[in-house]
Amino acid sequence: GLGVVLDDDSIAVREMTRGACDMLGIDPLYVANEGTFVAVVPAGQSEAALSALHAAGASEACDIGSIEDEPAASVVLVTGFGGTRMVDMLVGDPLPRIC
Repeated sequence: GLGVVLDDDSIAVREMTRGACDMLGIDPLYVANEGTFVAVVPAGQSEAALSALHAAGASEACDIGSIEDEPAASVVLVTGFGGTRMVDMLVGDPLPRIC
């Protein structure tokens, strides 16, 4: 019954990736992300988790969101303009990986 609130500006997407997604009209959140690690930790332990990841060499590790009571059972993305949008489940087949 809890919701996930993501901060768009905090999600690391390389400029080349963002540019390619813009040209193709796709959302980078729905593209295969090999090597990406997402951890959900208690809010009171987020700084310790980030410190441990930074010490292990994950220099780009950051806090990208939080678990909240509202919006219940939903995932929303807070945009750089302060608006919000729903992050829906991927419909259909995921995009193929290009290796």
